[in-house]
Amino acid sequence: MNDRPLPRFKDDTRRNRLIGILLMCGAVLCFSFLDGTAKWLNQSMPSLQTVWARYASNVLIVCAILNPVTHPRAYRTSRLKLQLLRSFLLFFSTAMNFIALRYLQLAETISISFVVPLMVALLAVPILGERVGAARLIAILVGFGGILVVVRPGMSGFNPAALLTLIGCVGYALYTILTRLLAAHDPTETTLVFSGLVGFGLVSLMMPFVWVVPPDWTIIVGMAAVGAFASVGHFLLILAHQRAPASTLIPFMYTQLIWMILIGYFAFGDMPDKITLLGSAVVIASGLYLLWQEQRRAI
Repeated sequence: MNDRPLPRFKDDTRRNRLIGILLMCGAVLCFSFLDGTAKWLNQSMPSLQTVWARYASNVLIVCAILNPVTHPRAYRTSRLKLQLLRSFLLFFSTAMNFIALRYLQLAETISISFVVPLMVALLAVPILGERVGAARLIAILVGFGGILVVVRPGMSGFNPAALLTLIGCVGYALYTILTRLLAAHDPTETTLVFSGLVGFGLVSLMMPFVWVVPPDWTIIVGMAAVGAFASVGHFLLILAHQRAPASTLIPFMYTQLIWMILIGYFAFGDMPDKITLLGSAVVIASGLYLLWQEQRRAI
């Protein structure tokens, strides 16, 4: 007889993976609303002020939970220089992305940002000493080819703002690698606190030169929302990785393209052209191939 129920631990594993996938989908939905709100705010204020709003509300939320009284260890690091550099890279990539959102469609910026896993795989070779085989190298090069299709340098559809997104992606890829390095030395709470405080301090120094008084209460709500979306999104991302392996979650990261297209269309009347979608498909395929290669190496 084969009608015995499956062992309980298998049911728990499947349930945790399903919850992890749902949390990942919720995280990318939050990040999509974050970018959509930032693009909307850019119509009423300088992009750097939008960055400040993202950090200000994010810091308030994080510090309310991880304050120095209840969580003093979260404010201590054994790798101060790495924490500062990592936090600067996150601030830099965020600023580049928000400035680019002023000029690009949401679908364009997210399509370009899908190059980050490819950059991480490439930069991990000299920084982390990881090896890259011929197949992975070809996948990375094909992925970069897909980005060229999206960006279209030298063609009539080329927008120089796409270069800002690409530069920001380099910063985010380096940020990701430093996150890996810091994981062995500092707890997640410490890294989360430093990310917010350093970015908030840097962008606050610029505010006297660019500040514009919000014209109405809806803009103030939007300024609070960008930080809330960032905080909730990162929190869901952490919960997702606690319940399922990265190999299970990463493919669902690409669902963000769907949300960005929908938000771009209904909020701004934007619709990506076929060339952008083709380039996105190439980049996503390359990223999924790299993921498959990683899974094979882990077996």
